[in-house]
Amino acid sequence: MTQYLLSVYVSDEAMANVAEADMQAAFAAVDTFNAELRDAGAWVFGGGLHPANTATVVTPKDRDTVVTDGPFAETKEYLGGFWIVEAPDLDAALAIAKQASVACGGPVEVRPFQDEPAE
Repeated sequence: MTQYLLSVYVSDEAMANVAEADMQAAFAAVDTFNAELRDAGAWVFGGGLHPANTATVVTPKDRDTVVTDGPFAETKEYLGGFWIVEAPDLDAALAIAKQASVACGGPVEVRPFQDEPAE
C-alpha cells in the first residue's frame, strides 16, 4: 500500500461566497466521506485548516530562525484541508480523490508520499 496526500485548496473569495447552509452541507458530506474512508481501511489522517491569514512561518536565517505572521506563499489559493489515505496504486487513490472532490465541493490534488529509504 502507498500513502497519498489528497490536498484541498481554497481561496478567501470563494469561502466568503459560500452560504452557511451550503457550508454545513459540505461539512456533513465530508464527515460521511471520512466515515467511508475509515470503513474501507483507507483512512490514515485528515483535517481542515484555518485560513492562511492565521499561519505563522518559521524560516532559517544565519543559523537561527525568523518567525513571521502570515502565509509563506503569496497566492490567492491556499491549503484548506487534506487527507492522507492508503491505496494500492494511483488509480485507486484517484477514485478516492473523486469522492473527496464531490464531498468537499472543490478540486483535490493527489500526490504520493516518497518511499522510505531502505535500511
